[in-house]
Amino acid sequence: MIQELKNSYGHLFENELLEEINQVGTFKDVPEGFTLIDIGEYIKSMPLLISGAIKILREDHEGDELLLYFLERGDTCAMTLNCCLGQTKSEIRAVAELDTKLVMIPIRKMEEWTGKYRTWRNFVFESYHNRIKEMLETIDSIAFLKMDERLFKYLHDKVKISNDTIIHATHQEIAYELHTSRVVISRLLKNLEKLGKIKLNRNSIEVFIS
Repeated sequence: MIQELKNSYGHLFENELLEEINQVGTFKDVPEGFTLIDIGEYIKSMPLLISGAIKILREDHEGDELLLYFLERGDTCAMTLNCCLGQTKSEIRAVAELDTKLVMIPIRKMEEWTGKYRTWRNFVFESYHNRIKEMLETIDSIAFLKMDERLFKYLHDKVKISNDTIIHATHQEIAYELHTSRVVISRLLKNLEKLGKIKLNRNSIEVFIS
């Protein structure tokens, strides 16, 4: 596993830290759709992604979800960091977007490494910065973009994450993640198809990248 760690984090961490991660971390392979962290759970470890992707979702009082951002190889989740350090219950849901390989780091090591390794400290601060920036982009998208623009941005983000122009998702699943109705999504998808931006297939959506 050490080689996989070096491939994903070797440009960020020194060998000594990578060796410690390899010793104390728990390596996991999780399938697409697997819920890693759920709302209301206490978080006892922090994920570092080696491959794949995870989507971070927020839930309202009625149980409807909103996609906040994606995590990719070399990332971790700021919301997870916050819950770990504050020992509070999770306010987000983390679900594997693709088949994903990751290593879970125990909470007790996070503070120790923050004082011991400058590279780890920089990584934590940079992760906070990146995730907050992505959440602000989500807020801007909700506040300033029309739903058709949000939908097209969402499709492009999915293509980027999966590195595949074919998206396997139902209209209802997309509606959940964009916090709207299936009827609205179906209508907007048909409009995007008429504009030549996508092609609707029976169980998938093909996105044309210009």
